[in-house]
Amino acid sequence: MTETSNGSSFHTMWRELLPIGRHADSHGYRRFAWTGADTECRAWFRTQAEDRGLAYEVDRNGNQWAWLGDPAAGDAVVTGSHLDSVPDGGAFDGPLGVVSSFAALDELRARRVEFTKPLAIVNFGDEEGARFGLACVGSRLASGQLTVEQAHQLTDGDGITLPRAMEAAGYDPDAIGADPERLGRVGAFVELHVEQGRALDISGDRVGIASAIWPHGRWRFDFRGEANHAGTTRLVDRHDPMLSYAETVLAARREAELAGAVATFGKISVEPNGVNAIPSLVRGWLDSRAADQASLDQVVGGIEKAARAYADAHGIALDIVRESFTPVVEFDHALRDELARILGRDSELSVPVLGTGAGHDAGILSGTIPTAMLFVRNPTGVSHSPAEFAAEDDCAAGVLALADVLEGLATT
Repeated sequence: MTETSNGSSFHTMWRELLPIGRHADSHGYRRFAWTGADTECRAWFRTQAEDRGLAYEVDRNGNQWAWLGDPAAGDAVVTGSHLDSVPDGGAFDGPLGVVSSFAALDELRARRVEFTKPLAIVNFGDEEGARFGLACVGSRLASGQLTVEQAHQLTDGDGITLPRAMEAAGYDPDAIGADPERLGRVGAFVELHVEQGRALDISGDRVGIASAIWPHGRWRFDFRGEANHAGTTRLVDRHDPMLSYAETVLAARREAELAGAVATFGKISVEPNGVNAIPSLVRGWLDSRAADQASLDQVVGGIEKAARAYADAHGIALDIVRESFTPVVEFDHALRDELARILGRDSELSVPVLGTGAGHDAGILSGTIPTAMLFVRNPTGVSHSPAEFAAEDDCAAGVLALADVLEGLATT
């Protein structure tokens, strides 16, 4: 993409954002909510907004907005994504959508497009949930899907509550909550995101349109046994929760394969966590997703049944808590079809419609406002990893597709 008159472009922005929160050893990103890296990302967003003469504001839940036109006019077209990351995540998940949004605006200004509707770019806070264990906190709060009381109970691994973290970062935790007035200004939200899979790579397409997000959730399994000496306790005398946990991990793989779904134990906490000590507690977090609710229920139900059987066999107490859940999201059909119509004008751009197992802010907001998503090809299919990637030409195609969509939606 070429440089615009103010010197901003996708490549310039990408280079500026790339070093923020990058870990020297893993080369992955640690941009967690309300940390120093998050503050730097927020400062970068504000700079991009102000450099373009956009009206910058932060809403009551810490989400950042950059407005072109009068927000109070209503029926605004909004685009954007998030800037935070999972632990040692890739560079593209989230930031690609934010950078592409500013680059698309630059493209439209170069075209001298005259908008008839307000246009906004947004950075939703704490989308990944890496710090407090709940994904899409910013959009959940704004849409009322997360109550103030629930939010105030969120705690990170160091025992720091969400309110305390927000306050330390200079934000008012007492102001958070549902924001219907702000969301009521929005006529459509379109989120561009790197594809977290290989569907586009397999089909040979650079850009795709989302049809739906699979239902998904997170469950915490607490296996409680008896701490003891690893060297002196006979195997028959042990109540080792690690055994039950390990067997449950294998059961999760079996159940997911049977249902054509996915199930992952990706996070674990062990007490007392000593090399020569039998654990007293093994806490594991399950992430499971499926194409439909029945399949997801089948998978999680099968895992829970197996876990309880293994726990009983080893004399282990087991508690299972569902920490979050998002039902299937069917994106607004009229908006999705309009995106296909707009992009279909370019005979050289094939735009398939595909589903995804990954959650997004667009999915959270879909119950409140019309939402849609564009995906940019990921040749590795890898995400939530430093190996996540999108080629330069594909990123440029994504910017142009988003620009076409915004022009089509905001000039009618």
